[in-house]
Amino acid sequence: MVEIKPHAAHWGYFDAVVEDGRVVGTRPFARDPFPGSLTQGVPDLVHAPCRIDRPYVRQGWLQGRRMGAARGQDRFVPVSWDRATRLVAEELARVRAEHGDASILGGSYGWSSAGRFHHARSQLQRFLALGGGFTAQATNYSYGAGMTLMPHVLGTNDPVTGPATHWRSIVKHARLMLCFGGLPLKNGLVTAGGGGAHEYVPMMKAAVEAGLRFVNIGPDRGAAADFLGAQWVPIRPGGDAAMILAMIQAIVAAGLEDRDFLARCTVGWERLRAYVMGEAEDGVAKTPEWAAPLCDVPADTIRALALEAAAMPTMLTATWSVQRAEHGEQPWWALVGLASALGGIGKPGLGVAFGYGSINGMGTSRRELPSVNLPATRNPVRTAIPVARVTELLERPGEVMRYNGRDIPLPDTRMVFWTGGNPFHHHQDLNRLARAFSRMETIVVSEPWWTAVARQADIVLPATTTLERNDIASSSRDRFVRAMHQAVPPQGQARNDHDIFADMADALGYRERFTEQRDEGAWLRHLYDRFRRACASLGEDVPDFDRFWAEGHIEFAPPESDFVSFQDFARDPAAAPLATPSGKVELYSETIAGFGDEGVPGHAVWKTPREWLGGDLSRHPLHLLSDQPATRLHGQLDPARVAKASKIQGREPIRMNPADAAARGLRDGQVVRVFNDRGACLGGLVVTEALRPGVVAMSTGAWWDPQETEAGPLCVHGNPNVLTQDVGTSPLGQGCAAQSCLVQVEAWTGPLPDVRVHQPPEIVEVV
Repeated sequence: MVEIKPHAAHWGYFDAVVEDGRVVGTRPFARDPFPGSLTQGVPDLVHAPCRIDRPYVRQGWLQGRRMGAARGQDRFVPVSWDRATRLVAEELARVRAEHGDASILGGSYGWSSAGRFHHARSQLQRFLALGGGFTAQATNYSYGAGMTLMPHVLGTNDPVTGPATHWRSIVKHARLMLCFGGLPLKNGLVTAGGGGAHEYVPMMKAAVEAGLRFVNIGPDRGAAADFLGAQWVPIRPGGDAAMILAMIQAIVAAGLEDRDFLARCTVGWERLRAYVMGEAEDGVAKTPEWAAPLCDVPADTIRALALEAAAMPTMLTATWSVQRAEHGEQPWWALVGLASALGGIGKPGLGVAFGYGSINGMGTSRRELPSVNLPATRNPVRTAIPVARVTELLERPGEVMRYNGRDIPLPDTRMVFWTGGNPFHHHQDLNRLARAFSRMETIVVSEPWWTAVARQADIVLPATTTLERNDIASSSRDRFVRAMHQAVPPQGQARNDHDIFADMADALGYRERFTEQRDEGAWLRHLYDRFRRACASLGEDVPDFDRFWAEGHIEFAPPESDFVSFQDFARDPAAAPLATPSGKVELYSETIAGFGDEGVPGHAVWKTPREWLGGDLSRHPLHLLSDQPATRLHGQLDPARVAKASKIQGREPIRMNPADAAARGLRDGQVVRVFNDRGACLGGLVVTEALRPGVVAMSTGAWWDPQETEAGPLCVHGNPNVLTQDVGTSPLGQGCAAQSCLVQVEAWTGPLPDVRVHQPPEIVEVV
């Protein structure tokens, strides 16, 4: 018997095809105008050999090898759920009693599930908060530096996360779109919380048909689809701030700055102007000739683009990846300065945004609606560290971390509880992270699969996949809400995170506070009813739960008018001020200047990165970009068919310009070793002219598979985060700086190691 079950994932809504208790296929959501192919891998993951079939405990942990023990290569011992629950509850109680609540790190990242009730981070943080509290994580890897900066400059993160000026408005009013980092199609396949409508490609095609001219300013020509007909400006990675500052200078030198907007709507323009015109302390005018050797873009090109932008209606955008670099705050801040000089902020179709090329739903015509999310639970521990600084937290107990003008005392972390994510995918310098994990007394991981973080754990709890439970998908960037019907029973002994935590809370004496006497079905009705009441207060008529569940989705009509970011503010800054101290765009921030952090003055500046092509290239002469993959979401779906088909001899592809390949005697399809002083990995070479010389690109998401060699640990699968540097963008944002990374590439000449990471680790039945 074949059954069709409505479902959702971050990469799109779909129907699961179920036969004889197995998911055998998927069908795209019928209302999706541009569905992707990633859902084809869903059946592979539900029934994958690397599923965790029951609870396990690391053999060395049971034998007393805890703090200081190397993890990742140990064997695991199967245990019953009762014993696993008791071990975790007892360890939580012991660590709290001996070291305090802040000694527990509640680690999770938000991409675990499109479902809002079984959202692993929400469940984990609720459980730990009700138990006494935990050290939390703030910001994110995607745009952590930018999301810290923008409230100081624009008073909001809306231009980063949405709502952003609608594409419909851009199509009608803009004639030029300058895209720093491009507009990668692959990112348009993903919507946090799930998406019923992939409208990214149709919207861009409509812009092309309307005559909008695109300029792709980035090292990768492929970051702009061929159908855009974009001019490619192959900028040197890390040079964006220099080019943008020079464009401001060129506009001012030509007398084309919008003086009315700058006077009415900004503060600090005179300081930024003095800096770019060479009237500030350094006395250096930031001309296109000054910027050209820094960004490796001809001065004539910089000046021509600046004057063209000043002569016609222009939208500016930068991808999230641009700020994932050393001093990553600066290009975004400078781009706000350029948009202010052009006077486009608040005008239909113009201005600035960050993320049109980073995620589906940015600029989609939609209403702002309530969420179906599980409400947050107050954490009694007030400590939260930027998520990209996890390694420092574990390495530096008792020290202080500088972040956003504050000193954050780092607690003595003894226990890590991680669920719904894999830091050994997201994080940088993975060998260093593994050393930091070895400092822990206990690491607990709840996961469906034997990912790298599960292999680093002491206690491993098998979690269900989304298709083994009921849930509701909802996203602020999408006009649909989706019922996620359970398609198959839990595989092996897998359990829902909520049920796992409920039993642990029972052992610790607070089950009823955690569950509120609701099971899965009661929680879904409760969350939906809250959502329905909130919609009613906004005049939206939403069907009752039973009708929604039977029909499988709700669709909200798009608004008739186009949304324009900061439109009311630009019309009357006094009547509609921004949420900044001045109420205006802060091109100079007295607040940031007052922090007194080295290298972070009160306005956008050029800061030389430590690792970039303008520095010492004697040992590592290639700049590595570690971008997001087209064949999976981060590390999700890596064992599935779409991702596997993209591998070269089982290794993650690494792209390289033909000139760089020829200089090294390398050929297309060859396995190569990519290395620097932090680590090494293997990759399958793709030779392409779409990448500028001196730059190589390798997507993240290949599961980390470290194997020991005479030269040190080697990821034989191709995870580029063994190479990326684990430093903060600056003391202000402390974001991920993965895109500032130099490497060398050479032919791999030894026997080709087997990739073992998609199989379970060694299991022993006795201690």
